Amino acid sequence: MAAIRLGKNHLRWCFACNLPIMESKECPVCGAQTKEMELTPPADSRPAFDSDIRKIRGLIDGNFGEGTGKGVIPDGHLVILNKCPAIDRMDEVLCDGVVVGTMRYDIGAGWQFIIRPQGAMRIQGKITRGYVVCDPGAVKFVQDSKNLMAPGVNDAHPEVKNGDEVIIVDPDMKIIATGLAKMSAEDMKAHVKGVGVKTRWYKPEELVVPGAPHTWDDAVEANRKIMEKRIEEAAGFIRNTIAKHDLPAVVSFSGGKDSLATLLLTIDAGEKLPAMFVDTGLEFSETVQHVHDVCKRHDIKLIEEKAPVDAFFGNLPQFGPPGKDYRWCCKTNKLGPMVAAITKNFPNGVLSFIGQRKYESEARNAKPRVWENPWTPGQIGASPIQNWSAMHIWLYLFMKKEPYNVWYSKGLDRIGCFMCPASDLAEFDIVKAADRYKQWDDFLNKYMEDNGLPQEWKTYGLWRWKKVPQSIRDEIKRVTGKEVPELTRKTKSSESGPISIKIQDGYSPCTMGYSIEAALSRPIDLDKLEPFTHALGWVINYNKEEGYVEADYVTFYADGAIISKAFVENDAKNHMDEAFQLVVRAEQCVGCGLCAARCKSGALYMKDGKVAIHEDKCIFCKDCYGPCPAVKFAANQSDAFDE
Repeated sequence: MAAIRLGKNHLRWCFACNLPIMESKECPVCGAQTKEMELTPPADSRPAFDSDIRKIRGLIDGNFGEGTGKGVIPDGHLVILNKCPAIDRMDEVLCDGVVVGTMRYDIGAGWQFIIRPQGAMRIQGKITRGYVVCDPGAVKFVQDSKNLMAPGVNDAHPEVKNGDEVIIVDPDMKIIATGLAKMSAEDMKAHVKGVGVKTRWYKPEELVVPGAPHTWDDAVEANRKIMEKRIEEAAGFIRNTIAKHDLPAVVSFSGGKDSLATLLLTIDAGEKLPAMFVDTGLEFSETVQHVHDVCKRHDIKLIEEKAPVDAFFGNLPQFGPPGKDYRWCCKTNKLGPMVAAITKNFPNGVLSFIGQRKYESEARNAKPRVWENPWTPGQIGASPIQNWSAMHIWLYLFMKKEPYNVWYSKGLDRIGCFMCPASDLAEFDIVKAADRYKQWDDFLNKYMEDNGLPQEWKTYGLWRWKKVPQSIRDEIKRVTGKEVPELTRKTKSSESGPISIKIQDGYSPCTMGYSIEAALSRPIDLDKLEPFTHALGWVINYNKEEGYVEADYVTFYADGAIISKAFVENDAKNHMDEAFQLVVRAEQCVGCGLCAARCKSGALYMKDGKVAIHEDKCIFCKDCYGPCPAVKFAANQSDAFDE
């Protein structure tokens, strides 16, 4: 996965004090020169909490023997995690200013720890498993970036198997390199031909001796002056923005760390603004409680809007699971209630201070600090923390001694809906303990059974996409030996009956654009539909194996889903209207011939009492669109379109 830099890496380290220092090249405590940490972009690092440290230590112990986890991460030493691009989830693990390894979640295998030389050298002499002994004659070749071939193996722990993370040592158990075992210990010791260990980290380096232990309170004090400048600038921004806009102001409070910091900054600015919270109905119960506790603690008015009780689960039977590329839930459970809250409480508009940071995504990096919110009319958004990293946020909250959402201490790095399709499998591994998750798990089980889907569809979270990305398809094939279409193809769905349509539309807070997600009442025959989609434009992409047709700004799926996207609302709606007409034309033509009569190019014609098309004659004039008995009948069966 590509690493994208969204802003400056502010994390530095004072090795004299053994403390993280933000921004400053000179340590505010001792005056020594600090060193910028070499982090994978976007370098939005954060503190590791006790649950993170327990997980890391447990993985290390499992790989290299009891007690090695504490050897890599000693008690009382600060640990920092840096989220990196990955197929699912991956975090660089820093302790004492060095990267000691990487914690990664692998599809099909779960959490893994990939140790680096600095981590390995910390447990030299303590390793009781997960090691491969390299012949002295092969050491130089390994450290010159070569893999360790099986003939160069003198010994290996008997439990080492193909795919294990291992440490390569010499006969004196001195650390040589770290890597991935490509065969079992038995085969290595038998000198079976081939690669014994594929090296990951091999260049010789000196051990960075761990410094003094510290608490996060120590880190806060070391960075206090740096953070005070940040706070002063943000507070000034808040006051100036309020002065420039003749609108009532609020804080958009989601219950996450960024919106909490934003709320506290408005208090620092001398403002006591109401907090506006949208309970999507898919929040963790702890999030809802946290929002109420914060407002009560700071004596802040809470404006709370709740999504309708059945906004999500009531729509699931027709729409099916939401996806990263099919986010109908954003409209029903987030956008709708947000617009309702603003319309009800601020009919003439509102200035909302929002906890948005440029390090979160490319889309947010591209946004200005103050903007008109396209998906909530009447709202102007402003972000005091646009240029803050996650580490700035956490140091600020630690400085304030402010209680934060408990789910951060359980391993999540972001807080949202408990079953958000944008979540990684690693996150679902954490949130499955939530009191709300059983309801979602039960739905997935029933949906899987009703549609004849295999267990892998749920196990690997394939419900999270309509079009599964290539990287995921490749990984699923590697893990299961099966192609994704084999695991996502429904085998029990009804293919007959009249077609009706239900839609959710609006500007999506998740995708930063206007989109319409539609669900037809039954699957559609893409073989029948594809010829007619040529009326939408030149470029048609029909992927029969994966069950979708892309035509202009519209994508049709065999299971009955349609997605229309555009920059302009009316365009998206027009595209969806045309798309639905094509589906009905292909599936339920009543043979009236009206559309064929309107086709001046002769592309449409009647065959066996139904309309047919010569695709190569279509000139995309769209004159064929118009009154159609089949379309009118289908629309009348649905409450999707308002006349």
